[in-house]
Amino acid sequence: MLKAENITVTMGQNTILHGVTFTARPGAVTAIVGPNGSGKTTLMRALTGDVESSGIVCLNADDITTLRPWELAARRAVLPQASSLAFPFTAIEVVRIGLHQGTSGDGEYLAKAALNRVGLYHYADRFYQELSGGEQQRVQLARVLSQVWQPVQNGKPRWLLLDEPVSSLDIGHQLEVMEIMRDFAQGGGGVVAVMHDLNLTALYADAVTMMCEGMVLATGSPADVLTDATLSHAYGCQIRANQAPNAGTPFVLPHTATPVTAKRKAS
Repeated sequence: MLKAENITVTMGQNTILHGVTFTARPGAVTAIVGPNGSGKTTLMRALTGDVESSGIVCLNADDITTLRPWELAARRAVLPQASSLAFPFTAIEVVRIGLHQGTSGDGEYLAKAALNRVGLYHYADRFYQELSGGEQQRVQLARVLSQVWQPVQNGKPRWLLLDEPVSSLDIGHQLEVMEIMRDFAQGGGGVVAVMHDLNLTALYADAVTMMCEGMVLATGSPADVLTDATLSHAYGCQIRANQAPNAGTPFVLPHTATPVTAKRKAS
C-alpha cells in the first residue's frame, strides 16, 4: 500500500497542502483530480519525496525517507508532468535511462518491449528532440515502464506514479495509456495518476481523490466522488454529471475502453 498521513507542504509564505491524508492500494488505479492550483502535483511530489513535507509517506509499509535511492527506484517509477533533455538522445536511449534506475534485468529486451507497449517500437532510433510532444510523452512513459516492468517483484507490488500522463495525447493514445495503467494494476502493481480528464478518470479509475485548495475534498469510487455537488464545489462552476448538453451541441466521449490504435503495435 502507498499511504501518506498528515502531509503539509509549505513553500515560502504559502502552505500548498494542509494536512493531507492519502491512500492507494495495489491492484488499483487511483486518480488524483481537482482544479488548477488545488495541490495535485504537489501531493504527487510529496508521495515521491521530491518536495520537502511534514507528515509521513509509506511505500509497502516502509517510510520512504528510510529507503536508499536505488531501493526506491526498484519499487516505484515516476513520470513527472514535464521532462526535457539537453542532449540528442534517441528514443531507446531515453528508455534505457529507466533501466539504469530500476532493477529489471535484460535491458535491451525491456527497452524495446517498453517502446512497443506504447506503440513506438519503430521509433527506437529516432532522436527524442525530433518527436512530437505526444510521442515524447509516450517515450517517457516507456522509460518508467521499463523501470518497473514486472508489477510485482519478490511478492511485493511495484508502483507507477504518473503526473498528467495523457495531457499531450489524442483520444486514441489517451486510451492506450489508460489501458497500460489498468494492465499494470491488474498485474498486481499500484498506479497513482494525476488526471485532468474526468471522463477518462470515470472510465478507468478504481478510486478517486478530489483535491481542492490544498485539501482532500472527497475520496472514494468514481461514482462516489464525481457527483454534481462535489464537482461544482471543487471547480467553482455548475456541473451536471452524466447529462448531455443542449440539442445540437457536439458531445464527444471515448465510450469504449478498447483503443483502436492498439492494432498499430508491432508484433
